[in-house]
Amino acid sequence: MDTRDELYLSNHWWVLTVRGIAAILFGLAAVFWPGLTLVTLVYLFSALILVYGIVDIVEGLLNVGRGGIGWILTLVLGFLQVGVGVYLLRHTTLAFATLVLLIGLVLVVRGVFEVVMAFFGDESATGRMLLIIGGVVSGLAGVVVLRQPATAGVAFVWILGVFALITGPMLIAMSIDTKNELNSLASGRSRSRTRRA
Repeated sequence: MDTRDELYLSNHWWVLTVRGIAAILFGLAAVFWPGLTLVTLVYLFSALILVYGIVDIVEGLLNVGRGGIGWILTLVLGFLQVGVGVYLLRHTTLAFATLVLLIGLVLVVRGVFEVVMAFFGDESATGRMLLIIGGVVSGLAGVVVLRQPATAGVAFVWILGVFALITGPMLIAMSIDTKNELNSLASGRSRSRTRRA
């Protein structure tokens, strides 16, 4: 593994941690505050999707020219999420059906991107499996959200909350796996230097 790969891992683990924490916070708010107003839900989801988008853009920019299509997909997904987040913040009074459509589409697109990244990214075997599971869960949550009638407000919020509470810990587990891989590389390099000395 070369220096660029190690730089990728050092950037990637904290990105996953931030996304995981944001998902857990959103999930807790959605599950324990199911009666929240539509405007509050728009603000909460906008904050979540903006965090995801900004973090993805930063990760994509840090990995520009690294090879493969991973950084391009990450940038595209990041800009898409930021666009949706900004749109939602500017239109907080939009209809519930429109919110359902936007959130469902974001979850489906994110799920597809994560599955693609699992096959074209540089994840470890554990990270790849967690990415596939997370992508499938995201895609399924998006489909379920899109199929919800506009009147099922509490059920809709619960679906989002449970989705976030499932994917948040998975993202943190992926960040721990990535950090462990980075630490094993560092200790292997240290042992190699000791032997040469």
